[in-house]
Amino acid sequence: MKLNDLRDKDGATHSKKRLGRGIGSGSGKTAGRGVKGQKARSGVAVNGFEGGQMPLYRRLPKRGFNNIFAKSFTIVSLAKIQAAIDAKKLDSKAAVTAEALVAAGVIRRAKDGVRVLSDGDLKAKLTFDVAGASKAAIEKIEKAGGSVKLAETAAAE
Repeated sequence: MKLNDLRDKDGATHSKKRLGRGIGSGSGKTAGRGVKGQKARSGVAVNGFEGGQMPLYRRLPKRGFNNIFAKSFTIVSLAKIQAAIDAKKLDSKAAVTAEALVAAGVIRRAKDGVRVLSDGDLKAKLTFDVAGASKAAIEKIEKAGGSVKLAETAAAE
C-alpha cells in the first residue's frame, strides 16, 4: 500500500446538501426549514423554550446553595504515595508536602491543600506536612513509624 492509495471507506463521508437551489432540487425555496417563524430564521437556538408553557427549569424548586468559602482539597491515597516512593520519585527522608507531591508528579496541582486518605498500605516511615488527613490514614502513617502535621486552618472570625 502506498500513501496515494489511501482512501476513506465507502460511505464515510457525505456530500453536503445544496439547499435553496430551485424547486427542482427538492430542497429549494425554504431549504428544508418549513415556513416562516423564529426557527426559519438564522441564528436561532431556543433551548429550554416550551412554547409559552412554564419551562421545566422554572417549574422545579430551587434547593441548596454554593458555599463560596468551601475549601477544595486535592485527594491523594497512601497507595499512590507508596508507589511514588517505590519508583524513587519521592524522597522518603524529606517531609511529604504539597509542593513535593506536585514536583514528584503524584498530583497535578495542590488547590487549597492536600488531604491524605487511607487507601492502600504504607511501608515507609514518612513525615507528612499536609492540610488534612483521615483518621484511618493517620493511624496507618503512625503504625509505619511516621508522623502527621496538619496545617492550622484559620479560625473563623
